[in-house]
Amino acid sequence: MTHKILPDHDIKASTIAWLKSVIIEYSICPFAKRELDRGSIYFSVNHDTKTEQCLLHLMDECDRLDTEPGIETALLIYADAFAEFDDYLDFLDVAESLLAEQGYEGIYQLASFHPDYYFQGVEPGDAANYTNRSPFPMLHLLRETSIEQAVAGHPDPDNIPQHNIELTRKLGLAKMQALLAACYPINP
Repeated sequence: MTHKILPDHDIKASTIAWLKSVIIEYSICPFAKRELDRGSIYFSVNHDTKTEQCLLHLMDECDRLDTEPGIETALLIYADAFAEFDDYLDFLDVAESLLAEQGYEGIYQLASFHPDYYFQGVEPGDAANYTNRSPFPMLHLLRETSIEQAVAGHPDPDNIPQHNIELTRKLGLAKMQALLAACYPINP
């Protein structure tokens, strides 16, 4: 999906709308509301189009998390790069390798979101893909210790992915498409 050039505040607003109306409203991530309410999610909008610059952006955000303990998690939003899902997956592979190479394995973890996200073995038109579809390509940089604490406090963490698949399929493709489309501040 290609987008018109949007100012950072619109990109951030679109991302927050998605968090609220999809991820939190339908409890796709049962831990997101607390962090959004606390203001501990950092939204980092990046307009680079070169993979190397986007990887530097990832390292900058790791440094930010290293030095700012009040930031629980960061959403790295790639507003102008990785429009093609396959290009995004290539970037994700390199980003995960870079985290390990830089000594961040076990410290930070990446979750992935993309407007055209689809899971391997699942048809692109399956509503279940909307658990990871977002207004823009993005990486979610999470603290491993926070994940462990959140999961320990959840009554059934192993069932979260299956719950999300069942929920999105029950809501249906048209509903999931409409929810995501409604997050854009202007027509992309």
